[in-house]
Amino acid sequence: MNMLISGEWVSSSDGAEMTIQNPYDGSVLGHAPAATVADVDRAVSAAVSAKSAMARMPAHERARILEDVASRITANREMLIQMLNAENGKTFKEINGWEIDAAARIIKGYAEEAKRLHGDTIPLNSMKGLENSLAYTVYQPLGVVAAIVPFNYPVELWSHKLAGGLAAGNCVITKAPEECPLTMLEISRYYEEAGLPKAAHQILTGRGEVVGARLAEIEGVDMISLTGSTRVGKLVSVAASQTLKKVNLELGGSDATIICGDVDPLIAAQAIVAGRFTSGNGQICCSVKRVFIDKTIHQAVVDHVLDLTRGLVVGDHTDPATDVGPLISTRAADTVERQIQAAVSEGATLLMGGVRTNQQITPAVFVDVAEDNTLLREEVFGPVLPLVPFDTIDEAVALANNSEFGLQAAIFTNDFRAIMNATMKLEVGTVVVNHQSAMRLECLPFGGRKNSGNGVREGFMETLKDMSELKTVIFKDAFDVFDC
Repeated sequence: MNMLISGEWVSSSDGAEMTIQNPYDGSVLGHAPAATVADVDRAVSAAVSAKSAMARMPAHERARILEDVASRITANREMLIQMLNAENGKTFKEINGWEIDAAARIIKGYAEEAKRLHGDTIPLNSMKGLENSLAYTVYQPLGVVAAIVPFNYPVELWSHKLAGGLAAGNCVITKAPEECPLTMLEISRYYEEAGLPKAAHQILTGRGEVVGARLAEIEGVDMISLTGSTRVGKLVSVAASQTLKKVNLELGGSDATIICGDVDPLIAAQAIVAGRFTSGNGQICCSVKRVFIDKTIHQAVVDHVLDLTRGLVVGDHTDPATDVGPLISTRAADTVERQIQAAVSEGATLLMGGVRTNQQITPAVFVDVAEDNTLLREEVFGPVLPLVPFDTIDEAVALANNSEFGLQAAIFTNDFRAIMNATMKLEVGTVVVNHQSAMRLECLPFGGRKNSGNGVREGFMETLKDMSELKTVIFKDAFDVFDC
């Protein structure tokens, strides 16, 4: 499949390609161009030329285009599920139950919100000398937005960035994940055929160190919207600062779950197994990663987790019976394998799992995990679950906050005061109560603190405003009503 630059489906300028493989068996699914710096420059130049035409498109027309794309996604749902399942590594169960449908909902949501991006009217009679004056604010497009999309939920996360950027009247250049761009390229045809101005939407395939790095540094791009690792987020921030681009970063997480002694151990165990092992094969920024359990029920939760994990089907992600599929790449599997080995060498006890075959790692359950253990210090992007006892809720909150990350957290308890205190004290962007943390709803603001992000939130209206310029207009002596 080719990439889209300036309204044309093209190969890379030097003819280089990437091979896209099934993460489980290595079979070749297709090829995509490996874009060069020259390709990026061409796309940016085209977007800069197209941004005035996109800005002139009225909100109702932007909404119509997005509605059309959402309808096309729904109409081609089964084909898109099969395509994404094959290239991405998430299980058929998960993709069939969520991602493609979520993308259609997200795009439809931005279609509606495109018609509601309203400013304010501000009377100025509170200030002496401006009694008969008036001001208003209006949101206008930024110009060119670059969207850098990760592998784990590529279609869903991309939909926030692309549909949000277009809904706000911008041109958008997408850098697709190198491991799994095929479904995004297919959906890009729907955008192109829906009637966007030439070069309003472009999609590049290629290596992050080439495409992403160039988009971050080049003049002409007004904003970078990145979902990815903290390491990459820092590199993008440094590069973007040279041209004073806006930067929206949704980065890594090491999300904590607190399980208090008044909850059913089986219900808690079911939630953390689902939130750690069967959601994205553990490769989600907001998945369950550190679990702190009241010592009065710790062993009961551990026993239930082991029983539930033994019942999981591990293997080929394209088999509808599979619960846990492979990691996205050999490099990803190497990293998780290293972290498992480090955890054991640091004194943690591996109760089950942690066995690697190619890119597959069987779900690993740990106990006896010290506070300075790798599993609690680093983000582990794979099916690894540390279960740590605590004595008091204050201790649990302190353990949860003892992290460089601050994306989401969860607490399980029926104690209302404990819930309210924890939600105020936890240093995260979102707290989920009595449900696992691997939860993101498009109608809610999403983002994190510390090394999980730069404080910006992604969501319908949050994204529209973030991808817009706010302009203030002042009318001096617009009327003659007040006595001055």
